[in-house]
Amino acid sequence: HHHHHTTQRHTLSMSGGQVVLPGDVVYDGSQSGDAATDETPVVHVIGPGLRQEGDRIVASKCGFFQQRDTPKRKTHLWVDSSQRRYVPVINEPVIAIVTQTGENHVTDIGTSSNATLPSLAFEAVSKRNRPKLQIGDLVYARLTVANKDMEPEIQCVNASGKSAGFGQLQGGFLFDCSLGLCRALMKQSCAVLAVLGEKLAFETAVGLNGRVWVNAASLKDIMLVTNAIKASEHMAPKEIKRMVNKLMQAR
Repeated sequence: HHHHHTTQRHTLSMSGGQVVLPGDVVYDGSQSGDAATDETPVVHVIGPGLRQEGDRIVASKCGFFQQRDTPKRKTHLWVDSSQRRYVPVINEPVIAIVTQTGENHVTDIGTSSNATLPSLAFEAVSKRNRPKLQIGDLVYARLTVANKDMEPEIQCVNASGKSAGFGQLQGGFLFDCSLGLCRALMKQSCAVLAVLGEKLAFETAVGLNGRVWVNAASLKDIMLVTNAIKASEHMAPKEIKRMVNKLMQAR
């Protein structure tokens, strides 16, 4: 079910590997303005996760935009949302689950090896007043060691030692999301969080390791926010507005 679309090669509006949300324009033919060149136009072969809208090619699902040039002036474009397992990257925020406590806590961040959380890696702690974490507690943390040869380390402070939103997540509800959706939720332009924020008071912490934590005044509101986030994954902003309005009416 590939569509073919003929265009010049250098007019893609996005580079490969970028996170896209439904409705994001990855190619805009009306901007190409290069009819005068003698080159044979490039054929864009549109793969999964993209659709054609007039002169534009638009993402229809969340994921990582990919492109591959083939010799015969064809560029294959698609959205990859298959990446399942998180690969730790330094400085990225993650939600960790405490599995063992001690001088160095052991936590599960959803990767093949556990991540260490030093008990002093919190803002303004001394050996005396360390947070008393228990097994099963959730922490929002940042990766400070992430490479293939060492086990990951996380800390609940930013680079200048401030908590900056990191730390234990009390109460609330934790759920899993695709890695693409988690990245999308971190963007300023994220529609679902903006639309929900106009209507409800709630807190979120988004771990790029495929976990999202939500808290609100009532369990009903927590579930509403959770369901809206999950449902938003393959929706364009207009559809998200409609979906949130529906959820609010049923509230």
